[in-house]
Amino acid sequence: MNYGSRMKKIFLTAGAMLVIVVAWNWSLISYGVAQGMGQFKIIVNARPIEEVLNDPEFPDSLKQKLAIVEEIRRFAIDSLGLKDTENYKTVFDQKGQELMWVVTASEPYQLKSFTWQFPVVGKVPYKGFFEIEKAQRELETLKSQGYDVGVRNPGGWSTLGWFTDPILSGMLKRNEGDLASLIIHEMVHATVFVKDSIDFNENLASFIADTAAFDFIKWKYGPQSKEYQVYLDETQDHAKYSNHIMRGSQSLDSLYGLLHGESEEFKQARKEEMIKKIVASMDTLTLKEFKIPTSRFNKNLPNNDYFLAYLRYGSKQDNFKAELHEKFNGNLRLMVKSYEKRFPFL
Repeated sequence: MNYGSRMKKIFLTAGAMLVIVVAWNWSLISYGVAQGMGQFKIIVNARPIEEVLNDPEFPDSLKQKLAIVEEIRRFAIDSLGLKDTENYKTVFDQKGQELMWVVTASEPYQLKSFTWQFPVVGKVPYKGFFEIEKAQRELETLKSQGYDVGVRNPGGWSTLGWFTDPILSGMLKRNEGDLASLIIHEMVHATVFVKDSIDFNENLASFIADTAAFDFIKWKYGPQSKEYQVYLDETQDHAKYSNHIMRGSQSLDSLYGLLHGESEEFKQARKEEMIKKIVASMDTLTLKEFKIPTSRFNKNLPNNDYFLAYLRYGSKQDNFKAELHEKFNGNLRLMVKSYEKRFPFL
């Protein structure tokens, strides 16, 4: 075989392999392209903060919140040592519309998340879509396969530095403490993110963000301020409710361990019975601001996916709190640096 024939064979073989790889991963490639386009549309239509602040058509109530975002960024960078990026320097006006739908799923009789495999970040227990129709198709596919499913609209998300993340106008409807927590949460993701460890990543970001938000509000408004009290009440209410749901998840987990070998009908009946008890006992919680209309669960009980969402963000909070005080003497910046050194960014 001459040189030209050999090269032709090599190129044909390589081309065939490329076609096979693309075909095998077509759903992942097409999903990645769609997500990239969705994010790109947001980025190109985002405007600098200064421009939005001078826009007479942008609501004044939102401008007041927008004005403190740069202070939150600087606080997170200077006080916590989070990575300084170009994120949250521009604004995208949602005009009251939702932008993303995140689909999640769980095994029906096990508190185990369904996961998707993605390049770089690894296994992820949620999948986002910029088009509701695609999210609904994914949801129905998983539901038809017997999974407990859920869909939600995230208040914000981090692209981990792959894109420039803007401030979404919907973020600005939150109170000052909640806004600070959200911005810091996403900035933690852009600083420390461990492959195949979403529960760790979300719990760490939640702990640092919630803790630091109190420091920011105290610094800017004072510990006796209305802003501080509102965020304190909201956080305490959320913690009580979250802990209730996580205690319920422990009861469910124990129940599922006893159901091996039982019929589908029996397992489903015991599962519904347990979840109804968890919902009914919500009324025993003493909350200040966060009201729980248990009637919302009359037609559709929460499922395993609902319980896993709270575990994903809150199950490790006590561990991080103990570590912060015992290992880092309450210094969040030292904690961030330790994790950043221990887990080099993706």
